[in-house]
Amino acid sequence: MGRQDHTTGTPVVSSPEALRNVVLVGPSGSGKTRLFDQLVATTTPGHRPPTRDGSRSTSLEVASLQSGDLVVNLLDTPGYADFVGELRAGLRAADAAVFVISAADGVDAATRTLWYECKQVGAPLAVVLTKLDTPHADFDSAVADCQAAFGEGVMPLGVPVMGSDNELERIVDLVLGEVHDYTGGNRTVSPTGEEHIGFFDTYHGPLLEGIIQEAEDDTLLDRYLGGEEIGFEVVEEALLTAVARGSFHPVVPVSVNTGAGIEVLLHLIGAAFPPPTRANRPKAFTIAGAEAPEITVDPSAPLVAEVVRTTNDSYVGHVALVRVFSGTLTQDALVHVSGHLGSFAGHDVAGHPDHDEDVRVGPLASPLGTERRPKTEAGAGDICVVQKLPGASTSDTLSSKDSPVVVAPWAMPEALLPAAIRAATRADEDKLPGALQRLAGSDPSLRVEHNAETGQVVLWTMGQTHLDLVLGRLENELNVAVTTEPLRIALRETFIGKAAAKGRHVKQSGGHGQYAICDIEIEPLERGAGFEFVDKVVGGAVPRQFIPSVEKGVRAQLEKGVVAGYPMVDVRVTLVDGKAHSVDSSDAAFQLAGALALKEAAAQQGATALLEPIELLTVTVPDEHLGAVMTDVSGRRGRLQGSEQSDREGFSVVKAEVPQAELTRYAVELRSLTQGAGSFEREMAGYELMPAHLGEQYAKAG
Repeated sequence: MGRQDHTTGTPVVSSPEALRNVVLVGPSGSGKTRLFDQLVATTTPGHRPPTRDGSRSTSLEVASLQSGDLVVNLLDTPGYADFVGELRAGLRAADAAVFVISAADGVDAATRTLWYECKQVGAPLAVVLTKLDTPHADFDSAVADCQAAFGEGVMPLGVPVMGSDNELERIVDLVLGEVHDYTGGNRTVSPTGEEHIGFFDTYHGPLLEGIIQEAEDDTLLDRYLGGEEIGFEVVEEALLTAVARGSFHPVVPVSVNTGAGIEVLLHLIGAAFPPPTRANRPKAFTIAGAEAPEITVDPSAPLVAEVVRTTNDSYVGHVALVRVFSGTLTQDALVHVSGHLGSFAGHDVAGHPDHDEDVRVGPLASPLGTERRPKTEAGAGDICVVQKLPGASTSDTLSSKDSPVVVAPWAMPEALLPAAIRAATRADEDKLPGALQRLAGSDPSLRVEHNAETGQVVLWTMGQTHLDLVLGRLENELNVAVTTEPLRIALRETFIGKAAAKGRHVKQSGGHGQYAICDIEIEPLERGAGFEFVDKVVGGAVPRQFIPSVEKGVRAQLEKGVVAGYPMVDVRVTLVDGKAHSVDSSDAAFQLAGALALKEAAAQQGATALLEPIELLTVTVPDEHLGAVMTDVSGRRGRLQGSEQSDREGFSVVKAEVPQAELTRYAVELRSLTQGAGSFEREMAGYELMPAHLGEQYAKAG
């Protein structure tokens, strides 16, 4: 089935059944990336993993590996919350996940959050326990922690045997009845003996019962209960069914230091994880938005593929990582590229494309970390790198130009940490728009806002680390220098009491004169009422043709503001009197008079105030942090609306109305408060009076 091109070293796949697309998921510090390197090194003779400097992984890394007759497309995802967008991209490209947990650190809130991400997409999951050679680490305790957090479907498939120096020396494979011995630096495999009976007495029965129960095979269950010996081939088929259902999660112990357990894990990937033909597939829609036929994992079917992520290579240029769902992608082929309006908002339907065009596919490659090995084609189920794919952004669909479709996008996280930036120089100002467009195209978790009210360019990011990465890419990759500046809040002005004023615009010296006088009364309206203009002029004091002029002048001044330069809202202005000149009055004069009258009224002591935007904050938080979060929200001038149990077990939802000014750094502060497990949503709720002492500060700044 699977074979390797000995000229290029590229794994070659002749059938989707020979593929396994697997993503590594786990918290920072679990040993996940070192496991990735061990898997690559074990399956790729002569390949040396890169030297890791211990810095936090921030992007998706991919390697196509030959493992016996199979090709495993292995994806390593960042474990830090700022890069959940990369995690979701990896989950989209893969068909199953290996969840990596440190036996020394156990299951914390951040680990449970990552597990929840995997379960949301229905990914079949296996668990790898690392750091068993760390002091105080214990296999049985670690398994019990996983079962408490993730359910009783977490069961050991292999059991570790520790050596005298506390290194992982042997793995007892409970399904195959084998012992993998790593003493002496090389692996030897032998049948289990009498000395391993205790392991089977403890683990084997519950494991078989769990596999058979989750596989929902009544015939196999009857055979097992009847005392029949069940062959390992039968168990492996049931294991594949049980894992694919998403509720049974085999556990394998692995040492990322010595590589012990790697072969057991590779065997598990081949035996228990589904090929693309048995995995979930996304929905596809026609360009017009109608539902398209179900995607079939068939190399001869029409092409349907998706751009999982894009990067910019200093030598090659635009590089795309592509998952092929149907058909075959070939170099130099003309394909249709479609993007969709809903792709960056987490919609579950495609909608109408925001761009679609035919493009020529550049050279293909098989990824091996930072290396790329030439590849002529990628068939259904495969993952490849396209080294030139003009105009394609992350989550775009590639399809046949004769029958183009759009794949429903995966849910992207909402960026909630804002930072205002400005170009450092005039030259940077010219380059900034194009650079931001390239960044947003390759990183859908980044949102770029051009705020018309404040005049600022705002980068919405996932957290401080993500923000630092984006700013670094701007400077180092795109050669655009920017500086950050305080984020401005789009306030409003209003009247808080009744006021009366006279607007007088009289100029009669030299040339054509200007004459307009208007008397107005102003009173506040309820929040959200907007602006109301009332005409109560009697006796023609202001000629009818100039009354609209007064309203126009008042409206123009309201938009510009009269206190601190913010728009004024929620007021009623009543024109009660005025004077005109038969020759010197005009439309322009009465516009000016109306504006002057509004300014005059606002200048009166205590007549006006500032309004600040209020947002409805919805926080999902682990129950153990509920009290701390509610106290913190109250300290942000928030009005708590209560809390309730979340659909997610062990979590609660807190709702509150909080001033927008108090939420600028909330993405960072909530993460710190909840050990990375809290999340929140925000939406505009309206405007309310800003406290007087804060209003004075903003008025002076304005």
